[in-house]
Amino acid sequence: MDRRELAAFLRNRRERITPADVGLPAGPRRRTPGLRREEAAQLAFISTEYYTRLEQARAPRPSREVLAGLARALRLSDAERDHLHHLAGEVPGPPPGPPREVRRSILDLLDRLPQAAAFVTSAVFEVLAWNDLAAALMEDFSALPRRDRNLVRRAFLGPCPEGRRLYGVSDVDAFARTSARRLRAAAARYPEDAEVAGLVRELLAGSEEFARLWASHEVSARPTLCKTFEHPLVGPVTVHCDALDISDRDQQVVIYTATPGSPSEEALRLLSVIGTQRMDVAG
Repeated sequence: MDRRELAAFLRNRRERITPADVGLPAGPRRRTPGLRREEAAQLAFISTEYYTRLEQARAPRPSREVLAGLARALRLSDAERDHLHHLAGEVPGPPPGPPREVRRSILDLLDRLPQAAAFVTSAVFEVLAWNDLAAALMEDFSALPRRDRNLVRRAFLGPCPEGRRLYGVSDVDAFARTSARRLRAAAARYPEDAEVAGLVRELLAGSEEFARLWASHEVSARPTLCKTFEHPLVGPVTVHCDALDISDRDQQVVIYTATPGSPSEEALRLLSVIGTQRMDVAG
């Protein structure tokens, strides 16, 4: 265990996190850059005294549970989490679960794509962030509980309003195959995550199609380059589909764009005006 390097690493990572990053008020008299020691300790579920001793290189070797709490509290990437374990003299275990925090720069990117429907998914197809056009094309994700924002759950278990399975996309069967394969790979990366295991159990119990795909043990998938949405207000919308990997977060940015000058581009432009309002419902 390298106490001095561990202390310096913890202090550096604590000072780079703002209170707003973890939902804490900044306060009028904050002199410390980033979080205070007591705030970091609270988020890691350890005592302030013990955390202070860690940053002063005076604490005994932290347990794996303490290291997990520190990694969570300080928003460490997988590489940083492994480095933390090495400094503490521990062999890193598997990641605790798919990261759900989306970088600020990625959120800004979504907002800077007003003519494209763009969203971010986790390793298990949970929609984590989206722009206005994605909500208008697919669904107002902000109105859904977190569990219902999972695309693989929706593909296999519904709901299917107006008979539109997975928003009426033309490649729903191909997406089902791809998602089952990617979910198997994600389950192998996060073997200790209860949510991932629960999602797999739910899909196996509720969908014969998923159970069949799961039993094939396939883990590779071909990308989908084009798909058509059957939208209830503007009709068919054909889009190009590009997925950009955020490797350090095990996430993807999915971007849907229409061919310039096409009817689908006009449909997206109309959706950008309509937003998520229902024009067929009297207001």
